[in-house]
Amino acid sequence: MKRAVPILLLTVAGLVPLWRFEPQPETASAPGATAGAPAPTTTGQVGAGGVATQSVDGALVRTRHGDVRVEVVFEGDRIASVTMLEQPDSAPTRKAVPLLVRETLTAQSADVDTVSGATTTSEAYVESLQAAIDAKG
Repeated sequence: MKRAVPILLLTVAGLVPLWRFEPQPETASAPGATAGAPAPTTTGQVGAGGVATQSVDGALVRTRHGDVRVEVVFEGDRIASVTMLEQPDSAPTRKAVPLLVRETLTAQSADVDTVSGATTTSEAYVESLQAAIDAKG
């Protein structure tokens, strides 16, 4: 009987967090995150060789880890570079960004895989990147 009381108390203490747990989606954009965000901006010029260079900012995507916004530089219709203007300050994000950029340059589209451990940032990156590609037209 002496052991039953502590075991019962520990069991209840262990079950309380389970009862209070509220599952949240893996990717959590703030409600209306992109609706209130400024529209993507574009700037362009003609570079060397007569190829038009255009810089397009993606939409601001708010996540629970921080804001994400990309800048895409197009040379003609080709994606020349992607820069993260805003990103969460975390180790997984710092590790994921070069992978995402490299995959974007290879795919020449927003059809890139998420990086394990930085799923939220990856999905926000793709959303902002797609907004920039759409804004370019």
